[in-house]
Amino acid sequence: MTSGDPAQPPRRVDRAGLVIAALLAVLAAVLVWDARGLQSAAMYGMGPEAMPVVVASGLALLAIGNFIDALRGNLPARESADPVPVVLILVGLALLIAIIGFGGGFILATSALFVTTSAAFGRRAVLVDGIIALVMSTLIYLAFDRLLTLSLPAGPLERLL
Repeated sequence: MTSGDPAQPPRRVDRAGLVIAALLAVLAAVLVWDARGLQSAAMYGMGPEAMPVVVASGLALLAIGNFIDALRGNLPARESADPVPVVLILVGLALLIAIIGFGGGFILATSALFVTTSAAFGRRAVLVDGIIALVMSTLIYLAFDRLLTLSLPAGPLERLL
């Protein structure tokens, strides 16, 4: 294929992709700036400021990748806006907050968010997703609680562990 191939239109810079990359970079910078203000009580090992920096690093990598793809015009074409997935994710976030707020704990709250997010991405196996979510969030809870000695919101399931 040559660059003058009429079957392929010339690629253009994706402006929306550049905006998304910039927003990801700003969010990463805000997380790092906010993490610097956390007081570390740990004499050794990781303190509470470690996780926001890890998340910010991932966001920075996503921003760089998105920026490069936007410049090359490699981002996929956008589909029409469907509000249902967004609403499902917002419901999941509301459930996360409510479950933690009412003492349900990390495992149930994270499982609810996982199931609603997978439904937002078109998956309809709610029971299987619920089981996967319970197993994953239990493992995550144990990793944070036992290995990293960082406390997460405890509920009835966490007290059984």
